[in-house]
Order: sequence, then C-alpha cells, then structure tokens
Amino acid sequence: MKKVDLNCDLGEGFGAYRMDMDGKIIKCITSANIACGYHASDPLIMDQTVQMALHAGVGLGAHPGYPDLMGFGRRNLQASPAEVQAYVTYQLGALHAFALARGGRLSHVKPHGAMYNMAVKDSSLAKAICAAIYQFDKDLILLGLFGSCMLAEAEKMGLSIAREVFADRAYEPDGTLVARTKPGAMIENEDLAVERVVRMVQEGCVQAIDGTDIAICADSICVHGDGPKALLFTQKIRMALEHAGIQIAPLAEVVG
Repeated sequence: MKKVDLNCDLGEGFGAYRMDMDGKIIKCITSANIACGYHASDPLIMDQTVQMALHAGVGLGAHPGYPDLMGFGRRNLQASPAEVQAYVTYQLGALHAFALARGGRLSHVKPHGAMYNMAVKDSSLAKAICAAIYQFDKDLILLGLFGSCMLAEAEKMGLSIAREVFADRAYEPDGTLVARTKPGAMIENEDLAVERVVRMVQEGCVQAIDGTDIAICADSICVHGDGPKALLFTQKIRMALEHAGIQIAPLAEVVG
C-alpha cells in the first residue's frame, strides 16, 4: 500500500490576527509546519499550535522563513548564507523550546515562502539551510520540493528528506512552482486539484502549466490552511486518497 503524508503550514497568525481554521484542519493532517516568529506567529501562538499538534497526534515541524512579517516571508531577501543559517538555527531553537516544554519533539523542517522557493535553485542558500538543520539535529527530516537543490544538498549532507508536492499550485515544465504573480499559479478548481493529487501519488506525474506531463515524486502533500474553503478542500483530498487505497501517514513512517 502506498503511503503519503499530508502537511499544512499552521500557526501563521500574529498577535490579534489569527488563522481560525488551524484547530479544525489539524485533525485532518499528519504533519504540521509551525511558523517560528519570523514570517508569522508569536510565542503564544507557537505554544498553542504545538499543543494542538501534540493533542492531535500530528508530527511537529518547524517552518522557518525570512524576518519579514510585513511581506509574510514571500519577498526575496538578499541575505548571505551565514545570515540564513543563523535565521534557521534561531527559529529551530525557538520552536524546539515549546515542543520540549510540552513533552514533544520536532520531526521535520520545511522552510517557508521565499526562502523555500529561492533554495530550489540556489545551492549556496540550500547549503546554509541544510547546515543549520544538520548542526541543530541531524535526525530531522527536511521537507522540500521534489527535484530541488535543497533536497540534493540535504542528501549530500546526510539528512533524511521528504519530497513535497502541492495540491493547489501549478507547476512549470522544469518542476518548479508557477510564481504566484503569474496567471494560473493557483489551482482554483477543487475537483481538479484533488484529481491531480491522486495522480501525483499513484502515477508519479503531473500536468505542467504548458500542458505537458512531468515526472514527480510525492512523499508529502501540502495543503494550505488559510483559504475560506481550506477545511473542506483538505477533507476532500484525504477522502480521495483513502478511497484510492493510499494510506495517510506521518513523515517518519513515509520516509523512515
């Protein structure tokens, strides 16, 4: 039986601004990528999200990004590799403290937004991210885009990797995600998105934005928890996968 992880970025509120779906979506997934205070979140939200994840039996993951609350971590910052390594280490330490205080431990790391996308092709940035993770805890799993520099550098360094695909994002012919600024970047049709997810897991391919099929490998599927239909969409994906005979399991079980 095929196994796949279902992950979601959570804890991305800040102060009075909350993501109201987190408590419901966390019941439908197997891995939570928790914002660490740089692109979103704050200490109280981090602690609450860690507690929710532990209560739901969901894998705890750090979701470090650039120090860019105003831009939600989606703006490309010209930071040096040394700065990026320090950013990631700092954020891992912050979330680890909350996990430890609540009797849990981190299982994986998924960089956020611009940091994630830039590390797809930038090997120096990818190395900095991987070095931070390896030095902090070499047993952590790095969750990243299939075919990316980041996963290649992680494997060279000896980190475990999980290859991520996106339920609601369009792909370029080279396997990268279509930039959010381009038309067609988001898959708006829920039924089409669900169909694409099942095909990615079962057949190992997806239709790119130009209509061609490209090879892909899915250890984990990312669903976004900040849309008005996020909960229903996540439930649909989970039901479709289970109906297709695919087991939903935490990252440690899928790649361990």
